[in-house]
Amino acid sequence: MKMDRVIDIVVNLWTKEVTQNYTPVLDEFWRLVKVEQQTHEGIPLAEQIRRMDAAGIEKGLLVATTGGEIGSSIFFEKPAELIAEVVAQHPQRFKGVIGINPSRIMMWLGKLERAVRELGFVGAHLYPHWFKRRPDHRIYYPFYAKCAELGVPIQIQVGHSAQRFLPTVAHPMTLDRIAIDFPELKIIGIHIGYPWTEAMISVAWKHPNVFIGSDAHAPRYWDPSFVRFINGRGQDKVLFGTDWPIVEFERAMREIEALELRETAKRKFLFENAVRVYGLEAWV
Repeated sequence: MKMDRVIDIVVNLWTKEVTQNYTPVLDEFWRLVKVEQQTHEGIPLAEQIRRMDAAGIEKGLLVATTGGEIGSSIFFEKPAELIAEVVAQHPQRFKGVIGINPSRIMMWLGKLERAVRELGFVGAHLYPHWFKRRPDHRIYYPFYAKCAELGVPIQIQVGHSAQRFLPTVAHPMTLDRIAIDFPELKIIGIHIGYPWTEAMISVAWKHPNVFIGSDAHAPRYWDPSFVRFINGRGQDKVLFGTDWPIVEFERAMREIEALELRETAKRKFLFENAVRVYGLEAWV
């Protein structure tokens, strides 16, 4: 039986080198989403790859996440150089996605451009809750313009923030204005817009340049309307992701199998849409 090809568009590097730099205020969040203690503390890259293999996930986009400020200091940054090192070690397994941070606009614009032009990153990532400003706030617009100029998509977390210390600022409808202002920019609303999944579907349906990432929520809990969208009129609009370790690789694949998606829709969802949206034809 032929195995499905799978690209996970939201994967976190989770070595101890990374986890030791996370702020302790996130500890409550890891417990809330039931990240097991051993994983929470960091695991070897080889073990992360083994888990991907066990789940049948062929490739992943590794996110150089960044977010938050205390005064003038950034809460955390997963350096692009670290992600680039992992990609260089496993060029057929991973591609990089660069986080953006509006705390120092010109500096972070430079990081974005370098990551794409010099390090070969294929997209950008924004977690607006850390910055307490809606995705359609003017502070992000230089980054949207730069992504459009560079020809790379941007993932934007829409939906509520599960971190209790962060305000929820990102409703899926905030992508509407961005899509109008930047029709050249491919926008992926990640975390499926939960709990406003219908709103996320409506924005993706309205705009040719808006897509949905299925990460951070276990498939068994997806709203039936989202499953119907993947299986029907939205089959070209949804990209598979886990936000691992928030959703374990094997669990995600097992629960997707249980959805009994049509073969064509499933193939697009797990692989083809990511190839098209991120321009990965030469990689796959």
